[in-house]
Amino acid sequence: MSSNAGAANVPAAFARAESSSAGRIPWYIWSCVTASASIMAGLYWDISWHETIGRDTFWTPAHLLIQFAALLTAFSSCYLIFGTTFGRNPAALQTSVSVLGFRGPLGAFICAWGGAAMLTSAPFDNWWHDAYGLDVKIISPPHAVLALGIAGIMWGGVILILGQMNRAEGVQRRRLEWLLIFSGGFMVILDMLFKLEYTNRVFMHGMTMYLVVSIWLPVQLEVIARASGWRFARTAITSVYSLFFLVALWIFPLFPGEPKLGPVYQHVTHFIPLHFPLLIVVPAFALDLLWPRMVKAKWNQWLQAAVAGTVFVVVLIAVQWPFGTFLMSPAARNWVFGTQYFYFALPSAAPSVRNVFVLETARGSWIHFGVALVAAFLSTRLGITWGNWMRRVRR
Repeated sequence: MSSNAGAANVPAAFARAESSSAGRIPWYIWSCVTASASIMAGLYWDISWHETIGRDTFWTPAHLLIQFAALLTAFSSCYLIFGTTFGRNPAALQTSVSVLGFRGPLGAFICAWGGAAMLTSAPFDNWWHDAYGLDVKIISPPHAVLALGIAGIMWGGVILILGQMNRAEGVQRRRLEWLLIFSGGFMVILDMLFKLEYTNRVFMHGMTMYLVVSIWLPVQLEVIARASGWRFARTAITSVYSLFFLVALWIFPLFPGEPKLGPVYQHVTHFIPLHFPLLIVVPAFALDLLWPRMVKAKWNQWLQAAVAGTVFVVVLIAVQWPFGTFLMSPAARNWVFGTQYFYFALPSAAPSVRNVFVLETARGSWIHFGVALVAAFLSTRLGITWGNWMRRVRR
């Protein structure tokens, strides 16, 4: 009798064990999310380090944080791929793809490539600075390789999350949706960091800045919004970017730092934060309000992209243009908005120091405005197609 009762309890115990682990997130997904967060913190810190101290040794904490993320992703992805290829787990093989004879989740292969590209960019960047000067340019060949590697890690992480999320239910799916939103926010942060030289407040009364922002950003918003299925996904993604920049803006000036290179034109005693975040959360919120109405009206995807792209550009200009005027005023020169912080080698005649806009000709502005509309339209259309595909990812 007791033996039969014990045997009867085995399935029940197994069911309880399955239930208790149903909401757990796989370790390799946590590795990718941790790597993405480390990269964003390291990149921001590295740019601030350049603007406060100048080009320093490769072994700065910011560089190590970035390369830690590359190593973490490369090793965890390779471990997952080799474990799937040479292991005997039928479930893992069933949810894998084959690349060059190896098997593993699609996202793991993308992450592995991204980690390798990041590690390759490190000596390339060091050589570049030694050969061409101790500059603080964000867009340079080694930084482009680094950005591609980071993008590989982030998109690979998103595909890993989606592969698991689209097979999950209940608590696990909800947790994976949250991680997907945060990963989308990290991608927006990367995009805005890469465009930093074109989104300074001095460019807010010219159309070039709005053109630069309209390239690629709508792709990321649409992909994550459609893949997640969240009602206000675009707002949530851009809120992650906004909060990240705000917290960094308020924290970095608390730490001491002084220039180690010349020439020094600005008196710097503490770390220089980056600028106040762009108000992209406002057009993102407008799009979240608009999309259900367009879907209900059964507009085709080309019309949806055209209207959404136009709304994105027009709303961004409507809110950022007057806010740019405010950022140039004395009221913004405080710890909240941070317009009093300057890179140590910025001459006193620079527009940022003088608090004046870099203006464009009327003809140039109209041309850039038109191109911005086209860029937003095409980016949104690509995001729609890509996002719909991502909803079907299972491996």
